[in-house]
Amino acid sequence: MAHLEIKQLSKRFGSFTALDRIDLSVAQGEFVVLLGPSGCGKTTLLRTIAGLERQDSGEIMHAGHDISHASPAQRDYGIVFQSYALFPNLSVADNIAYGLNSRRKIGVAGAVGALQRVADMLDLVGLPGCEQKYPTQLSGGQQQRVALARALATSPHLLLLDEPLSALDAIERVRLRSEIRQLQSRLGITTLMVTHDQEEALSMADRIVVMNSGRIQQIGTPQEIYRAPCNDFVADFIGRGNLLEATSQAQGNFLFGKVRLRCASAAVDVAAPRFYVRPEDIGLHAITDTPENSFTATVSKSEFMGSSYLVTLDTDMDQRKPLVAQFSSNYLEGSSIHPGALLRVSIPAERLRPMTSST
Repeated sequence: MAHLEIKQLSKRFGSFTALDRIDLSVAQGEFVVLLGPSGCGKTTLLRTIAGLERQDSGEIMHAGHDISHASPAQRDYGIVFQSYALFPNLSVADNIAYGLNSRRKIGVAGAVGALQRVADMLDLVGLPGCEQKYPTQLSGGQQQRVALARALATSPHLLLLDEPLSALDAIERVRLRSEIRQLQSRLGITTLMVTHDQEEALSMADRIVVMNSGRIQQIGTPQEIYRAPCNDFVADFIGRGNLLEATSQAQGNFLFGKVRLRCASAAVDVAAPRFYVRPEDIGLHAITDTPENSFTATVSKSEFMGSSYLVTLDTDMDQRKPLVAQFSSNYLEGSSIHPGALLRVSIPAERLRPMTSST
């Protein structure tokens, strides 16, 4: 049995459909990331699970209990918001104990137990001895750790994270996402996190739920989402990608403008063949070499990224957008790739992946 089961969940705001028949199962202890552009429905889905929004139709089952119409207080979760949502007039200890105090009447904690629980939570998130500080005395990362401690203080069976890192600077964001992932793994708490940051999703999730226009486009591991996107939206949204259109030739060969390439996959819609290739999958060769699936291209733009060059190429492929490739700067041994340079590049047959249309 899934720890969290969502069936045919729909939510509308007037004529706008925010969620369109969402189905999702989350296993006990799993870290699932809801990923998509602004307005795709990911935050609405999280808030509906929390009971902060009421669905128009569909069911939400948590640990075998139907919570579809339960109030937020009746749902067993902790939640962390993007803006931290700490009380500025309360100390760190009082912020963390807030949830415990509100639940005393149902026996979650007494006064002595609450003090010990606060200390335990601060140790857990790496802020021991900060009980008497106030939120304004803490950095953004420290405030988010306090918000996380407050969410975990009541020992919920479900943790909801609504873009918890987006207000932090880049270095703090990377540090805290690693700490959150390690903490979640150690506690074994089932977690759903909303983000629009692809790198964040790929580095933290057990599974990623890619959403667009109120619908789930694809569910899979980070590796599956990145390497085997189910449609052109996922391929274009996750990382950089080249979407290519072709006409079918014989024996697995396809014509991209004037460039003929072989595709190793048999799952090609030969009536309307469309493919994608990741920039890092494009090979670079000596101009006189002629490996399979190679062709010449002219550099129109080159960006030095440190460990690699991101190169925009003009080709004879007759596509709507130029081809983008990513070459290791170590491979180039210190030489640069400049606009106007003529290169020989290749797209390996196994890296030319068939694509279907978005739903």
